[in-house]
Amino acid sequence: MTALRIALIGLGTLVAAYGGYVLVTRQDGDNLLSAGTWLVGGVVLHDAVLAPLTLAVAFVAVRLLAAPWRLPATVALVVLAPLTLLAVPVLGRFGALEDNPTLLDRPYLASWLVLVAVAALTVAVVGWVRARGPAVRGRSGEEQADGTRTRR
Repeated sequence: MTALRIALIGLGTLVAAYGGYVLVTRQDGDNLLSAGTWLVGGVVLHDAVLAPLTLAVAFVAVRLLAAPWRLPATVALVVLAPLTLLAVPVLGRFGALEDNPTLLDRPYLASWLVLVAVAALTVAVVGWVRARGPAVRGRSGEEQADGTRTRR
């Protein structure tokens, strides 16, 4: 297992180095500055806005949802939050041009709504199965499917 991890880390490092090389050698200074701003902005937006907002919503959800529904709802939130953030430019149709109808020519809002519906349906099905299934046996102090805590 260790050799596989080392090989994957090496491969990932080589691919990242090649990508960095291509970026630096084939772009002018303005494009590099724009790419750097976009990369730094994404990290700042994630760490300053998205992560705290996701934690706040998850904190409230833990208080409001029954135990079987917490995990699937949290997973859906963690999936939908960054995907929604990434979809903002296409959902807002930023960059669409009147003289080029081939830019942003897909039904992005409908696709995003399908993603939300699939996530909601998955939460409903998994939550329902967890609520109807046998109690989850966990380590001492963990919640079971019925909301009680185990004691050993």
